[in-house]
Amino acid sequence: MTDYDVLRVFCGPDGGYGNELGVVRDGSVVPERGDRQALAAKLGFSETVFVDDPERGVIDVYSPTLRLPFAGRPCVGAAWLLDVPELVTPAGVVGTRLDGEFTWIEARAEWARPRTLRRYASAAEVDALELPAPGEPGEAGVLPGEVGEGLYAWAWQDEAAGRVRARAFPGRGDGIGEDEATGAAALLLTDLLGRALNITQGAGSQILTAPQPHGWVEVGGRVHLER
Repeated sequence: MTDYDVLRVFCGPDGGYGNELGVVRDGSVVPERGDRQALAAKLGFSETVFVDDPERGVIDVYSPTLRLPFAGRPCVGAAWLLDVPELVTPAGVVGTRLDGEFTWIEARAEWARPRTLRRYASAAEVDALELPAPGEPGEAGVLPGEVGEGLYAWAWQDEAAGRVRARAFPGRGDGIGEDEATGAAALLLTDLLGRALNITQGAGSQILTAPQPHGWVEVGGRVHLER
């Protein structure tokens, strides 16, 4: 089996929660895209990162079914692990910085996969959403007329303070019904609202965001090495 690390990205204030990320530090051991896709499917994480040049920050990201030109959580995890000033992805160059317990990336909304951002009236409504059955859109599925792959359900917990409650249902048909934490969706929501956000997603993950000049958005969170 190919060696890989497991990180938890977007952990909560107490170090818990976060979404697991697989990282193959030596991407040269799996050079072909087809083999990378097969390994990502076998590992079963929402995303797996292959590091092709650790000094330059060149990475390649896969879900169990897709190659992703950009993904927020893998970039935050890779930025923490590699400690480089930028990451090179197929979508573009992602700026990175470490600030205390938080790792930040800077990226553009157009790099993220489109998805439905559906606002609910309260955090309680978001909490009450039922996980869709495999192969079915279910209560939390994308409705007719909505645009995008999967659903990001959100509501204000405290609008004045920028605090948001969110859950993500990717709808990719790869066996992952709900994502515990999704940086790209948080980036899209920040771009839509045009303000800094403090997002609690899933069971207790925390994602911080901040819009930047000229269409850039920062996304930050805590990262822990799981194994």
